[in-house]
Amino acid sequence: MTSWDAVVLAGGRGSRLGGADKAAVTIGGRSLLDRVLSVLATVEPAVGRVVVVGPDRPGLARAGVVLAREDPPGGGPVAGIAAGLVHVRAPLVAVLAVDMPFLGTASLAELRAAVTAPPRAGASGPGAPGAVDVALLVDPTGRDQTLASVWRSAALRSAVPPRPTGAAVRALLTGRTVARVPADALSCLDCDAEPDVLAARAAADRMGL
Repeated sequence: MTSWDAVVLAGGRGSRLGGADKAAVTIGGRSLLDRVLSVLATVEPAVGRVVVVGPDRPGLARAGVVLAREDPPGGGPVAGIAAGLVHVRAPLVAVLAVDMPFLGTASLAELRAAVTAPPRAGASGPGAPGAVDVALLVDPTGRDQTLASVWRSAALRSAVPPRPTGAAVRALLTGRTVARVPADALSCLDCDAEPDVLAARAAADRMGL
């Protein structure tokens, strides 16, 4: 079975969260970073190497977790992806934002299955015959979740520009064969602003998570 690694983008400060460290925001008594690492630790098939892009934090010195830093710090998500890719060894890589507290193992497994399957209805763009370059979640409004995705590592490396600082994540999809996987609103909820955090905490309380 094709192995996979993961890159978690955890270096951002929430401009709409008063400059707070997003990764340290707590939902259901657990930090956003801890939640995504727990999912990666339990998804099947097992993820090989987990790369966390961002400042060092207590508890990151755990088996399988590698710390990376974008250059310059705060250079944006594509710069973070570039920094994380340096440490990726597997032919597949999950690329995840740290701020999606309800992204679960089922969604990750579905993304992985989509990127390893032959092209299907819903795939778009040019690409090698029989190969999907990237699978990503799509929320109920039809919005692509580009930072909830699984890529073929070679395709992602070729998509990242030589100067990634400030580059748009969506531009990585240009010329790639994309499989879009529908997901529910809760799985796609990202804690980008204070109302999102409050909604996530309320949902976690309701579900006992």
